[in-house]
Amino acid sequence: MVKKRKKYSSREKVVILKRHLVEKATVSDLCDEYGIHPTVFYRWQKEFFEKGANALEGSRDTHSASRL
Repeated sequence: MVKKRKKYSSREKVVILKRHLVEKATVSDLCDEYGIHPTVFYRWQKEFFEKGANALEGSRDTHSASRL
């Protein structure tokens, strides 16, 4: 029988990453718990930081405009 892969939502990925970054859960424990490969975890983390910078770019513009 073929096991179907779970597709994690963006919110689920952030929860998993937060557990590592904030709560200091080990990558190996998280991968075992969620049934993901460490390569997948690190790809999510890379994408999170790359796209997170874009999210903060917009907030800086809002603050500078409100000071004028």
